[in-house]
Amino acid sequence: MLAFFAFALLGVPLAFALGLSTIVGLSMSDLPVDMMGGRLMFSVNSFPLMAIPFFMLAGELMVHGGIVNRIIAFANTLVGSIRGGLGHVTIVTGLGLASVSGTAVADAAALGSALLRPMEKLYGRPFSASLIAATANLGPIQPPSTAMIVYASIAGPGVAVGALFIAGVVPALLIVAFMVAYVFIIAKLRNFPQSGERFQVSRVLREGWRTLPVLTMPVVVIGGIIGGAFTATEGGAIAVVMAMLIGFFVTRELKLSHLPGSLLSAAITTGIVGTIIAFAATVTFLFTIDQIPQQLSALIGQWTKDPTGFLVIVFLMLVVVGMFVEPTAAYVMLVPIFAPVALTYGIDPIHFAMVFILTLVVGMLTPPIGTLLFVMCAMTGMTIWQLVKENWPLMLIQFGVCLLVLFFPSLVLWLPRLLGY
Repeated sequence: MLAFFAFALLGVPLAFALGLSTIVGLSMSDLPVDMMGGRLMFSVNSFPLMAIPFFMLAGELMVHGGIVNRIIAFANTLVGSIRGGLGHVTIVTGLGLASVSGTAVADAAALGSALLRPMEKLYGRPFSASLIAATANLGPIQPPSTAMIVYASIAGPGVAVGALFIAGVVPALLIVAFMVAYVFIIAKLRNFPQSGERFQVSRVLREGWRTLPVLTMPVVVIGGIIGGAFTATEGGAIAVVMAMLIGFFVTRELKLSHLPGSLLSAAITTGIVGTIIAFAATVTFLFTIDQIPQQLSALIGQWTKDPTGFLVIVFLMLVVVGMFVEPTAAYVMLVPIFAPVALTYGIDPIHFAMVFILTLVVGMLTPPIGTLLFVMCAMTGMTIWQLVKENWPLMLIQFGVCLLVLFFPSLVLWLPRLLGY
């Protein structure tokens, strides 16, 4: 662990910092370093993980195919007339985009390219960029979520992807509701102008009809996965096909010339995620053979026997981890350690998974290494601290939802149980 933090502080990319620290660990343990190759291959040789490139490609095709613009237009008819309307449109659009993409970074890029310029004219650049970053965080929370796919692939057969997907619906809606309320209050306090047209049922119906093919995507993809008609990986492939059909024949904005760039972008992002998973899995292997989960269980057992107390300890630890470690790496390293301990406390695996995922997802908004903060800084030219000044209330809203889920498990368990999970 010391080697990992040393390499990370020196600026070594996170995946390779993990790999180098594994070599250090293997050398100190007198284990053959060449066993690392097999562990790397084994960790990514997973059918469920194939869903990740499909959903990333679907997100790329949605942007090029004008699908995002259809969602924006529909959202504008619903909430655009409220004070701070473009902020509300951003949030509702982010929820719609999250329902088919599953990744925060791709959503931030899509929302930023479409909405940042008109928003900053009305609300200023810092507020606009921070709202887009916070809204993009719905990607890993609202199904289909690549974070949930990674978690389920690590946690094993006891945690179904479909159960995690449906468990993410209520937290996502809570975050949306609280952020809408926050934007409305800020719009009143700062006297933001009203930007949208007056609410009209006829406009809602007209834009709803134009957006109907897009709205069927999450219904088909998520409904099919939850209903057991196909796996998450097959659902990702179906999402790609639907995005292509809608882009080519409905919006008619997707061109054959867009496909190579979309494929390349999805491949690069998948390569980054896959590399992190592979190297993080080798670190986890060292933790496992050193019996870290058993030792940690005994240590935490000395502090508290209460399941809620254990969850609070995990939450606080993950808040700190999320400030420095990319979520995917944290899943691979820490889920095999903490998930078995949670079972000894009698905590429902879905409840623990949602606390774990939500807390690390919010870490993408926390300095000094918040991934979404870096994305928005690259798009706007601002510093992280300029963003944080406007972003911290939105970050606290999302942490607040994490705590609600922690203390009230029924928020994430009643829907999965209703559907038989």
